Amino acid sequence: MMEDSRALTILIADDDEDDRLMAEEALKEARLVNELQFVEDGEELLDYLKARGKYADRKDKPLPGLVLLDLNMPKKDGREALFEIKADPVLRQIPVIILTTSRSEEDIVSAYNLGIDSYITKPVTFAGLVEVIRTLSMYWLNIVNMAE
Repeated sequence: MMEDSRALTILIADDDEDDRLMAEEALKEARLVNELQFVEDGEELLDYLKARGKYADRKDKPLPGLVLLDLNMPKKDGREALFEIKADPVLRQIPVIILTTSRSEEDIVSAYNLGIDSYITKPVTFAGLVEVIRTLSMYWLNIVNMAE
């Protein structure tokens, strides 16, 4: 049975405040009703996913059904966080999509080797970001059947 896409929480891990705001606006522009949660670095991402510290209450911070992950973040970068997510038997089931500025072939290959589900280079325009969000939502929230 397909999960109701409105119930799916999307977690965005990105240290750039402007990128977070643009992503939030792009989701609104794409008319998505999914709950959005944001974290600013890899350590905070893992705290959220493992319900530690300020993220301990799952009523306020539900386990996401989809993670959008930037690679270049402080404290623990996206690569390190991805390694830990995919090493965890519970967390590895959450689809992780890299959404980053890096076009490096090494980053792309490394991310897929670590088990990401998609790699997307951030568009340079807001309209491009809206189109990426629409496409992501159509595919990940409406087409793919995910385990609950």
